Amino acid sequence: MKALEEKILRDGQVRPGNILKVDSFLNHQMDIEFINEIGKEFHRLFGDRPINKILTIEASGIGIACIAAQYFGVPVVFAKKAQSVNLDGSLYTTQVESFTHKRTYDVILSKKFLTAEDHVLVIDDFLANGCAVNGLLDIIESAGATLEGVGIVIEKGFQDGGKELRARGVDVKSLAIIKSMTDDSIEFAEQD
Repeated sequence: MKALEEKILRDGQVRPGNILKVDSFLNHQMDIEFINEIGKEFHRLFGDRPINKILTIEASGIGIACIAAQYFGVPVVFAKKAQSVNLDGSLYTTQVESFTHKRTYDVILSKKFLTAEDHVLVIDDFLANGCAVNGLLDIIESAGATLEGVGIVIEKGFQDGGKELRARGVDVKSLAIIKSMTDDSIEFAEQD
C-alpha cells in the first residue's frame, strides 16, 4: 500500500532496537481517515473469504480491526493480556512475548466468542517475530475455528515472523513490508 509506505516515511520514527514509532497515526493517536483506507484494503485482500469474525490482540490492533470489521460486516473479538473480574466461564489461554514491551503475557479469550463454526481473519498493527500472531493462531486452533488469513499493517520483513508463518502455509498479507531500517532510512520490500 503505497500511501502507507509514504506515511511511514513522512511520520514514522526509527528508534534504537529496531523499533518503528508510528504512534502519530496508527497505534497511539489514530488517523481515522487513513485507517479507514487500511480497513478497505484488508477487505479488498480478504473480502472473498467466508469470514465471520475478526480476531486481534489487546491493545493496538483493536482500533484497526474495528474499522476493518465494518467492511466485512462482522464482529471483532480481541484477546486480553490480563485477567479481569468481568471475564467468566471457560477461557482459551496462551502465552505471547511482546517484541516492543520485552515481556511475556498470558493472553486470554472467552470460549463463548470463538467456536469451531467461526472463520477468522486475524488483524494486527505489526508483525516482527510473529509471537502475537502465533498466540492468536494457538487460540484459533484450540477453538477448532478456521483461519482465513492474517492481515498486518506493517511487517518488519528483516525479522523472521512473516517468513516463518508463510512457510507454515499461513496466508499473511502485509500492507507495508520493511526490508531494512536504520536510524536515518527505511527501505520497503517490493510487493505484488
